[in-house]
Amino acid sequence: MKLISWNVNGLRAVMKKNFMEVFNELDADFFCLQETKLQAGQIEMDLPNYYEYWNYAEKKGYSGTAIFAKKEALNVTYGIGIDHHDLEGRVITLEYPEFYLVDCYTPNSQNELKRLDYRLTWEDDFRNYLVTLNQTKPVILCGDLNVAHENIDLKNWKTNRKNAGFTDEERSKFTALLNAGFIDSFRYFYPELEGVYSWWSYRFNARKNNAGWRIDYFVVSEDLKDKLVDAKIHTEIFGSDHCPVELDLNF
Repeated sequence: MKLISWNVNGLRAVMKKNFMEVFNELDADFFCLQETKLQAGQIEMDLPNYYEYWNYAEKKGYSGTAIFAKKEALNVTYGIGIDHHDLEGRVITLEYPEFYLVDCYTPNSQNELKRLDYRLTWEDDFRNYLVTLNQTKPVILCGDLNVAHENIDLKNWKTNRKNAGFTDEERSKFTALLNAGFIDSFRYFYPELEGVYSWWSYRFNARKNNAGWRIDYFVVSEDLKDKLVDAKIHTEIFGSDHCPVELDLNF
């Protein structure tokens, strides 16, 4: 079973570039998107072999998530059941017999960390949501989680210590998630691999110089450890400031 997660930074924009070519070439069982920046009815996708699940932000042109799945879900949930978190279209949960699949676009703490307090509240509430799901059946979480967990996960860690996505507070929340019974799948397979990132700023030739961050993840329940086959980061794929990440599981 192949799962892909990609922050497309505007689905309409990437559709004009290479989205359908990438989509068809990767041929995933589940294709999860973040930052679609859409409202309902603003795009038509020709995906005859997929069920489509969309979550839109109330604010136009902002945030948003989508999952395209070859198999229809037993149940679908939009958001995490907390009103003030669920206005921005950030979470979709699909239930299947063997697992929950959760697609997430984590709030950014923003410049000067003006949204850090909200971000930390979100982290606690979202972790509780995942832990509750995990009590019923295993969870596969994917998405742009907007945090580089360890120094190895970004090129210039020394100069980013107090910047959004690499604050001690955000990193500790990710540690807390792992400690609650979850695995960072890429680090499970490649615990010491350096120089592999999933996001690069559009400024300063960051991608050309590979001055990136690994902030896109597949995080899975410990109970799925024996199902893990491989994790990949498709740095060769362009179209967004993020590249797709992949998880392969044996179900």
